[in-house]
Amino acid sequence: MTAVRGDGGLATRIEELLGSRHSVAAAALISPGGVTVASRGADLDADFEIGSISKAVTGLLYADALERGEIRRDSTLGELLPLGDVPAAQVTLASLSQHRSGLPGLPRSARPLRRKFALWRHGTNPYGENLQQLLTQARKVRVGRPRARYSNFGFELLGHALASAAGRSYAQLVHQRIVGPLRLDHVYLPATADQLGPNALIGRSRRGRPRQPWTGEAIGPAGGIRASIQDMARLVAALLDGSAPGITALDPLAPFGKGARIGAGWITIAVKGRQTAWHNGGTGGFRSWAGLNRDTGTGAVILSATSASVDRCGLSLLTEHTHTVLNS
Repeated sequence: MTAVRGDGGLATRIEELLGSRHSVAAAALISPGGVTVASRGADLDADFEIGSISKAVTGLLYADALERGEIRRDSTLGELLPLGDVPAAQVTLASLSQHRSGLPGLPRSARPLRRKFALWRHGTNPYGENLQQLLTQARKVRVGRPRARYSNFGFELLGHALASAAGRSYAQLVHQRIVGPLRLDHVYLPATADQLGPNALIGRSRRGRPRQPWTGEAIGPAGGIRASIQDMARLVAALLDGSAPGITALDPLAPFGKGARIGAGWITIAVKGRQTAWHNGGTGGFRSWAGLNRDTGTGAVILSATSASVDRCGLSLLTEHTHTVLNS
């Protein structure tokens, strides 16, 4: 029998939504009345890879840097990173924050197909570069026509540019402006596997095979953050009560696919007439989803140590929770 921690009712709902495939998972519900958390197969302080929800964190840091006057919307990568006279140097931070920079998901020099095959075949970490290797890729990359195109590479560069503007590393920036102020005890960015904390979970493929952790200095802003369910709940609660830095990142500014709009990293869709801001994440062995309705003060998070999507489950959980809160 899988061990359960936290709220029993929420743990049961996790099992109903996710099924047996997600044997190690956690969830949180946030409302004006407080926070409820539960997990199965892991302690409440165990840390998961949150994958691309890291981009949502980077979006908060971008909006916060604008408010501080450290950057402008038209600040370019070349102003903040040592790229030289190359096309990527002219890319603006605003375009990066909305996935409209013209940069590819990954540059050709990173050999994305080879990485994808190695991940599928052997479960290896496809993102191990340090910052200097990332900058070398940026100096060689071709910049296409600006349009809506999801880019891990773009958010890697955005995060490190923000860190440069603040005179810190990206990991230091996250700790100083988000982790510390919000008291997120189990949020961190391991640059190597030996930097994993004692509560780090091992992610698994859909077939249950263990996967290497996604660590690396370069990937941090786009997918390198680890967090516990309790800390993810605190982050969403801070976004809802206005105490988080950079909450204007959630404000939708541009179209982003059918029925969606994007702010700084955060995607907004209409669900039953309510605006839902959200982001998901996926790595070799983890999946995640976080969303919130600012008009109702409700939010939900799901983290799983299995690489099968939890997006529909997360949205269902938030919709159910919002209905319960409004009718209680």
